[in-house]
Amino acid sequence: MFILEPAKTPDGIVVFGPGAGGEPRRYRTLLDSFVGAGFVVIAPTDQRFDPRSVTTEQLQSRVSSLKAALSDYGNDHLQVIAAGHSVGGWAALCLAGGQPWTRDGQLIAVPTEERVSRLVLFAPTLGWFQAPGALARVHTPIIVHAGTRDTVTPAATAELLGAAPAMVNIRVHENVGHFDFMTELPPTVAPTVGLDHDAFLRELAGYASADLGDLTLPS
Repeated sequence: MFILEPAKTPDGIVVFGPGAGGEPRRYRTLLDSFVGAGFVVIAPTDQRFDPRSVTTEQLQSRVSSLKAALSDYGNDHLQVIAAGHSVGGWAALCLAGGQPWTRDGQLIAVPTEERVSRLVLFAPTLGWFQAPGALARVHTPIIVHAGTRDTVTPAATAELLGAAPAMVNIRVHENVGHFDFMTELPPTVAPTVGLDHDAFLRELAGYASADLGDLTLPS
């Protein structure tokens, strides 16, 4: 488990789920921005899987690892914000009460965490929440960051979150692809053509810090 702590007494905890690669250290810019905003960051390291052949058990383990990380860390008096990228965003949504379903109509049993007070999701994978009522138990405010060049989890899929009885705020970043939210890209992936990746990450870090305290995103 990867833990980062602020220099001062923390205002809360951000529990962060990485994408399919399972390595939270690849998101250091985002994680550092959360710490800079005064939050402890807890980010479990998970086993890598191929999204094309992922099993129900592998998906369930992503949610369970977030739940276990919070339990192991303790400090139950601190507020919890669940965040994540791609399938890590999916896991964070499950933790807040989302009920995922398989393509053949089977409910995927996942744990929840009542301490979650906000969701901050980056290009989340949402296809498992298309069943009626799948998001009916998600009441916590949701902030989503999506990219116009994302072909893995297109920005339009974030509209599914409108089914949740929660405040939803979606920010769409121009010329940003699915993996551009990562500081360290996968070995075979390059930044989106025409995107200044470092500049985008600096901008994203500013938004991410603000997300922890304000639901109104700047335009």
